[in-house]
Amino acid sequence: MSHPPPTVYIVDDDEAVRSALRLLMKSAGYTTVTFESAQEFLARYNAQQPGCLVLDVRMPGMSGMELQQELNRRGAILPVIFISGHGDIPMAVEAMHSGAFDFLQKPFKDQDLLDRVARALSSDSAARAEKLEVDHIRELLATLTPREHEVLDMVVSGKPNKIMAADLNLSQRTVEVHRARVMEKMHARSLAQLVRMMMTLEGRH
Repeated sequence: MSHPPPTVYIVDDDEAVRSALRLLMKSAGYTTVTFESAQEFLARYNAQQPGCLVLDVRMPGMSGMELQQELNRRGAILPVIFISGHGDIPMAVEAMHSGAFDFLQKPFKDQDLLDRVARALSSDSAARAEKLEVDHIRELLATLTPREHEVLDMVVSGKPNKIMAADLNLSQRTVEVHRARVMEKMHARSLAQLVRMMMTLEGRH
């Protein structure tokens, strides 16, 4: 399955800053789209598009912080790199606590921003891959019968077939059949893989 190339979004009300950042990103080979306001970005934002957001903190209308909060409300996974000419420690802490990927204070070196963008894009790619895997596991789980769900829970918790048979008031042979069907439906080649799938679903991997 092919994915669209990542886009570096730049939101800053200063046209000179937008132009400079766009040229910097272009020089590094990144696809870049710029916006002069948070509202303009939200109007065109596509959650399916991979990338990262380079965001000015202080802007007229909706601030960078407010845009980040709105993205959080929408469940967006897009990494946010804040830039600010008025950056202070409390603001940086607030941004990071709200889920920002990074915070950069103006003036900054071009390479510092490029390094952060590279890390943000890598993080976004990993997060999207994990989300795809979780969605796939949930689709497989939905194919299980209620009894197979019970067997799955017991298998993952480490219970042997004999104990499962007693707990479920079934014959050991019937448990073995259910267990085989669970493995088949979950596309799991081993118990270890099945356990890892469940841990991925619970965010414990």
